[in-house]
Amino acid sequence: MLANDEIRLGFISCGGRAGEHMTQFNKMGGVKIAGLCDPDQLRISQAARNFAQDAKTWADLRGMIDDKDIDAVVVSACNHWHCLASIWAMQAGKDVYVEKPLSHSQWEGRQTVNAARKYKRICQVGTQQRSDPMQAEIKKFLHQDKALGAIRSARVNRYGVRGSIGLRTTPLSIDPNTDYNLWLGPAQDKPIYRNNLHYDWHWDWNTGSGEMGNWGVHVLDDLRNNVFLDKVTLPIRILGGGARVVWNDAGETPNVHFVYFDTGSIPVVLGLSNLPESPSSKNSPQVPGPGSGYIAYCEGGRLEGERGKAVAFDNEGKKIRSFSGNFGNPSHHENFIQALRTRDASSLNADVEVGHYTSGWCNLANIAYRVGSEFSSEKAAAIDMPEWTSLIQEMDKMLGNYNIKMDSGSIKLGPVLTIDPKTETFVGAGSEAANALLKREYRAPFIVPEIT
Repeated sequence: MLANDEIRLGFISCGGRAGEHMTQFNKMGGVKIAGLCDPDQLRISQAARNFAQDAKTWADLRGMIDDKDIDAVVVSACNHWHCLASIWAMQAGKDVYVEKPLSHSQWEGRQTVNAARKYKRICQVGTQQRSDPMQAEIKKFLHQDKALGAIRSARVNRYGVRGSIGLRTTPLSIDPNTDYNLWLGPAQDKPIYRNNLHYDWHWDWNTGSGEMGNWGVHVLDDLRNNVFLDKVTLPIRILGGGARVVWNDAGETPNVHFVYFDTGSIPVVLGLSNLPESPSSKNSPQVPGPGSGYIAYCEGGRLEGERGKAVAFDNEGKKIRSFSGNFGNPSHHENFIQALRTRDASSLNADVEVGHYTSGWCNLANIAYRVGSEFSSEKAAAIDMPEWTSLIQEMDKMLGNYNIKMDSGSIKLGPVLTIDPKTETFVGAGSEAANALLKREYRAPFIVPEIT
C-alpha cells in the first residue's frame, strides 16, 4: 500500500457502533467504505443506504476477508467475534480496527496480539479516548510536573442506569433475515430467553462481557494510561464480587460489581452499578468522583478524570486545574489510517497489545465475580484499604434501598486470587476454577487458532 493509495475498508457488522465508525471514516479523504458484512441482511441494507451504496456485501465475513479489494477491516461485531474476526483478517493480510473489549476471554486476546506480530499487521483497538490530546496533558501534570505529588491510590467508577432485558417463557425466534449460525460464530448454540437479539447480547456470558467489558474497559483504560502510564500490564491480585439483582431477567452478567486490584504499586478499587440509587429514583447513586471515570488520590490532592474532561483539586478541595478534551473523535480513526499509510504499528495510540491488557483487567474482574460464593464481611475484610471499605459500604447502602442485604446470599464475593502477569494465568489458591474461565469452548468451525 502506497502512502497516497485509496484505503478500502470493509465493515464486519453494520450495527449502531459500526455506523458511528462509518460516519468518521467517510469524512476522510483517500478512504472508501468498500465492503459491508453482517449476518443480518436488514442491517446491511440500512448501512448501504446511509453510507456506501456501491459497497460489496456479504453475510459471511470469510467472503469479505478473502476479497482482494478490501485492504483493512473494522470489527464491531459482538464481543465473542472480535478476536476470531481480527485473526482471520490478519492471516489474510488485512489490517484491523477492532472494537473494545479486544477479547471475550484472556487467552484469545493473546492470540490476537501474536497474530498482529506474526503477520506484521496494523491492529488498533477502539478505546478512542487514547487519541484525545487531553490525556497527554494529564500525564504530564501527574507524572512529569508531579503537581499533586505521588499517587497513593485510585478509584474507578461506572455508574449508569439500565433496565431489564426481559425474561421470556419460550426461546426467542430469530428473524429470517438473520443467519443465526453466522451470528453465533464461536459462541455456543443456546436458547435465548431475552427479548432482543441485538445489543442485549452484552449481558450473556456466551456472547458478551457485561458492563465491565462494555463501559468498564473505557474507564480502566484511562486508569492504565494516565495513572500507570501502561507500565502495569495486569494486576497481581484481585478480589471481586457483585450480583444481578432486582430485574429478574434473562441476563447473566452482574448489574452490581465491585473489585479490588492489587497492582504491586498503586492499589485500585472499582465500583459499577446499573441500578438507580433507589426504586423510586431514576438517577445513579452519588459516589466519590465522576459517575463514569476515575480518581487518582495523591499526596497533595486528587485528580478526577472522565471522558472529555478532568479536574484537579488540592487537599482542601480547591480546584487548581481543569482539562478539556475531544473524546478522541475523529483523531482515533485518523491515527489508524495514518498508521496504515506509514506501516508503523508503533504510532498507534491503542495498539492491540495495549488493548489486550486493558481488556484483561475486565476479563479478570469478571472471573473474580464468577468464581465467587456468598458475600461475607470476613471475606471483604481481607483487603485493608479505606477506599475498598468505603466502596463496600456504598454498595451496602444502595442495595439496602432495595431491601437487599449484602449477606443475604444473593450477593457474591470471590476469594483473593493471585495472577502471574507474565503467563496471564492465576496461581495458588482458587486458581483451578479461575483458570478454567481464561479460555472459552469454541463452536466448530469458528475456532480461535493458537498463534505462535
